[in-house]
Amino acid sequence: MIEAKGGCHCRAVRFTAQLPDPPVPALDCNCSVCRATGFTHIMVRHEDFALEKGANALTSYRFGTGAAEHLFCSKCGVKSFYQPRSHPDAWSVNANCLDEFVALSIEHFDGRNWEEAFKDLPGEGS
Repeated sequence: MIEAKGGCHCRAVRFTAQLPDPPVPALDCNCSVCRATGFTHIMVRHEDFALEKGANALTSYRFGTGAAEHLFCSKCGVKSFYQPRSHPDAWSVNANCLDEFVALSIEHFDGRNWEEAFKDLPGEGS
């Protein structure tokens, strides 16, 4: 495991996450919100994630089923992590918001067709 630090652009939101040794598994999703925000997902179990500061700076956005809670910094607008509906016991950390480069093993996820893609996600839906 490696320790990674990250957060939003203005640094109001800061976190520490324990990640597997690189290359770290990541998902590139083509759903409407991920494409618009450039989010690359690294799933981090809740117990391997610590919000160091900025809980009061986060604002929540839900759409569609409302199961996912998208958390944005209310100051700079960056979504550095959020609670995905696909992994209720993990945070989805944006690889682009890590302070240091981490080698990734990126898998495509067809979020435009979420229900069908989730069934085929290894270790999750199948």
